[in-house]
Amino acid sequence: MILSIESSCDDSSIAITKIEDNRLIFHKKISQEKEHACYGGVVPELASRLHAIDLPNILEETKPYLNQLKAVAVTNQPGLGVTLLEGIAMAKTIAVTKNIPLLAVHHLKGHIYSLFIEKEQKLPLLVLLISGGHTQIIRVESLEKMTILATSIDDSVGESFDKTAKMMNLGYPGGPIIEQLALEGDEERFGFPVPLRNSKLIAFSLSGLKNAVRLAIESLGGAEGMSHQDKCDIAASFQKAVKLHLLQKSKKVFSQEKIKDFAIVGGASANLYIREAYEKLCKEFGKTMHTAPLAYCSDNAAMIGRYAVEAYKKELFTDPYKVDIVSTKKHQSGAEL
Repeated sequence: MILSIESSCDDSSIAITKIEDNRLIFHKKISQEKEHACYGGVVPELASRLHAIDLPNILEETKPYLNQLKAVAVTNQPGLGVTLLEGIAMAKTIAVTKNIPLLAVHHLKGHIYSLFIEKEQKLPLLVLLISGGHTQIIRVESLEKMTILATSIDDSVGESFDKTAKMMNLGYPGGPIIEQLALEGDEERFGFPVPLRNSKLIAFSLSGLKNAVRLAIESLGGAEGMSHQDKCDIAASFQKAVKLHLLQKSKKVFSQEKIKDFAIVGGASANLYIREAYEKLCKEFGKTMHTAPLAYCSDNAAMIGRYAVEAYKKELFTDPYKVDIVSTKKHQSGAEL
């Protein structure tokens, strides 16, 4: 079995995955959303302190399996440095004391492998990754060959949802709140601009849309002066603009790529409105759409463990004395993930 640890942001999670058949033997996640909600976003130092409490408590529950471990896996990039360190410290300790290999896992690759939890991997495929920190389309040819075809040049989808919710004092995390309000809203009321609509650039950008939302909120008297219906209409109109932006750029990629399997992963992929739009797009282009179970869309150790099973088979081990945080860098289109 492989024990996997995820602590890249505000979710403390540990999983144990069986190498032979990908079976998830154990999985637990402790969310910190309530602790960060009053700040309108994640406070890194607070998140780190909570990981230092929660990860050992979860590890205690895995004692029955510890003697069956063949490796330990941990997220080491990208993410918040002070929170990644908590998971890495635990993984190093387990690897050294039990004399087992360590697998350092790229968080975004983990999201891709959330599609295959308790399943066999199915490659190649195109993946839209939409999360709190990233918006990318990736061509996944194999475990080791993943190419970024399009990426965000500013705010990510998840980040833009959170900021829109924050501007209306709706709470954190903003994604589920905006999606719920949008169900009651008129998406035609506000003509928010679709980013990069007239640009040939295959990339994502949401900062301009976010500014348009801010101006609309101010015109209604700010968060305090808005009615409930105003907020619902803002949410629906904003969500529609995000959807149209994603679809427009995805169509350009779809027209260039022959791969027939397409997937949406990441925390924001839990948005059912966006999922439904992509189901229609896939039918239009003759592609088969795949999604991860809703329980595994947000950050979790099960996805890290599923990637780690394939990495273990290829012996992609890292020296536990040398593993460390990999500095977050801005990936450009055409770069390998």
